[in-house]
Amino acid sequence: MSSYRFCRTDDIGLLVDALNRCWAPYFPDDPAMTPAAFKRAIRDLQVWCSSCMVAFAGPDPVGVLIGAKRPSATLIHKIAVHPDHTRQGHGRHLLESLGSKLAILGPPRIVAEVPDTFAAARGLFTACGYVEEALLTDYVLPREDRPVLSERKNDMRVEGFVIPVTIDDLAANGLLKEDHSQMCWERSSESLSARKGEITGLAVASHEGIEAYLLYTEGRDIAALRSLVDDGGARLKHLLSHLGAGTFRLAKVHPAELPQEYPEALGFRPAGGHLLYSADARPE
Repeated sequence: MSSYRFCRTDDIGLLVDALNRCWAPYFPDDPAMTPAAFKRAIRDLQVWCSSCMVAFAGPDPVGVLIGAKRPSATLIHKIAVHPDHTRQGHGRHLLESLGSKLAILGPPRIVAEVPDTFAAARGLFTACGYVEEALLTDYVLPREDRPVLSERKNDMRVEGFVIPVTIDDLAANGLLKEDHSQMCWERSSESLSARKGEITGLAVASHEGIEAYLLYTEGRDIAALRSLVDDGGARLKHLLSHLGAGTFRLAKVHPAELPQEYPEALGFRPAGGHLLYSADARPE
């Protein structure tokens, strides 16, 4: 017999188990979920246990939904049904139950960033009335394609100085504001602020202020890449040339986040993607 319930803050162990039983079969190369990793998602992504649900067949978890909540929207961070229990309505029930709750409590906007290889989840969101808004492209910047800093100072025609910059510096200058519909959840200003202790930043600055900035982690993830000057990407290329060895990753880039020609011009290569779905919460 099937049953469903929303979770509480003391259900982290249950949610971890449900993810390892239901999500992991679709992504076997991902590391196993742990309580520590789940608590990190609470901090970094604002996952709310009260926006998470588990489906049961008897005592066993057979479906799971992980929801993250901010004033602008709720993110369906992960949703999966165990392969042995698909096509039984579990996924639809999880989505509709959360939608009914949010129709009362808000926020009304619900979004999901679904791996383009996860056909089952894509079909579920479409069947439940979610609209496909955009393709979010993952990029990698291989070492051999990284812009090289020339010994000639004017080779890239970039004026100004490269300086260290922090999340707090950018926030104080009003540079972390963005259109939430054009930025993936994990690289939004809320996530950057939550992770500021592990993010390194560089900026091109002139006497007038910051003109471009780059944020990245020790794990070689680029957290932000933004130019405030229309220079064809020269300042961004200059900043990328200061990165250390190894391949860097820029995840889930919205088509409106960077000019279309920038990623290739800067040396990035496409490496998969996610589909951005959205819906307005409504009662069942």
